[in-house]
Amino acid sequence: MRPYDLIRKKWDGGELSREEIAFLVDGFVRGDVPDYQVSAWLMAVYFRGMTDRETADLTLAMARSGRMLDLSGIPGVKVDKHSSGGVGDKTSLVLVPLVAACGVVVPKMSGRGLGHTGGTLDKLESIPGLRTEVDVDAFLQQVRRVGCAIVGQSPDLVPADKKLYALRDVTATVDSVPLIASSIMSKKIAGGADAIVLDVKTGSGAFMKRLEEARVLAQAMVAIGSALGRRTVAVLTDMDQPLGYAVGNALEVREAIETLRGDGPGDLTELCLELGSHMLRLAGRVRGPEEGRDAFLEAVRSGAGLRKFAEMVAAQGGDPAVADRPDRLPAAPVVLDVQSPEDGYVEAVDAEAVGRVSMGLGAGRVRKEDTVDPAVGVVVEAKKGSRVHRGDVLAHVHARTEEAAQAAARALLQAYRLGPTPPAPRPLVHAVVE
Repeated sequence: MRPYDLIRKKWDGGELSREEIAFLVDGFVRGDVPDYQVSAWLMAVYFRGMTDRETADLTLAMARSGRMLDLSGIPGVKVDKHSSGGVGDKTSLVLVPLVAACGVVVPKMSGRGLGHTGGTLDKLESIPGLRTEVDVDAFLQQVRRVGCAIVGQSPDLVPADKKLYALRDVTATVDSVPLIASSIMSKKIAGGADAIVLDVKTGSGAFMKRLEEARVLAQAMVAIGSALGRRTVAVLTDMDQPLGYAVGNALEVREAIETLRGDGPGDLTELCLELGSHMLRLAGRVRGPEEGRDAFLEAVRSGAGLRKFAEMVAAQGGDPAVADRPDRLPAAPVVLDVQSPEDGYVEAVDAEAVGRVSMGLGAGRVRKEDTVDPAVGVVVEAKKGSRVHRGDVLAHVHARTEEAAQAAARALLQAYRLGPTPPAPRPLVHAVVE
């Protein structure tokens, strides 16, 4: 078997076998197949695509390139959740403890934020003392004892993905549905969960701006999960404006705690109910969405979800008192109100623009090695459809300095579009794929 022949086969529109795909991936990870040949193959995939079977085989080959977690020793159905990334998306901080409080095991490995989207690990690390970098054995022990964990991806999981993504990044082959889907799902498969719920975002703040693009990606990932024996559901959700109000690490943790108390924003609460009901259903804990929502609401009402959040935080070395005292979280020294320049209705709040303002304040990173400031960010006060008058507060900027706050406020005004009439509502959940 020669890499040249497999590149030629894909360029000619052929379908590679499982063995041929494994040969390429394994050889690349070992260093036997050079970068330039894998780059040529990636380009062929970019233009020619892959069948569902090929994409599933690529996913499995990537997952098997490193350690595969075995969760069979932990009783019950294990359910994982993944979001394709958004602005103000703190759903994992709410969902993971709530689902665990309902009796379902949630072993979650998450990533860090890059660009305008925030990372779950960065948000959690704004809690004093909390560790997200733990070894696999400690992760498994916590999942068995607490019922949930949110930690960083183990470095020995899916090494093929790291190497392939580095090549995709420099060969303009990032925007390929089979390559995106296999990258995401290889990490979920290696993580060992029995079932997976995918939150695929679409809109101005998402990587997939158009609904049809998001639908194609969702269908590809669900097909992979099905082919590899994982019960998988994808929910297409809106990211045309920030989710909830808070955008920034400690600010989002505070809002997640409010949601666990039952006092969170309506859109965040609704999305957690939607995603959580699917997680409970896939685990066999409920028969349908309404029963799942009822179980979730009871876990909020009783305080079980908030207690599980505090238990998870404590297990990872963090200060569990933040569950009752969110004021123990880091706070920015400067808070500046951004006022409306005119009367009208909020026609749009550009989610990506808000994310970039927050990133510019220090809440995100341009490069992976950049340092994140846990205290800074934006709290959106007026969202799409809100009626505002001149001088009303549109948002609050949380910054380190007055100068940074003023610059962010000017940029934030550009994210808003005001008009004379209320805009047509946009659904929070566009579709469910399973």
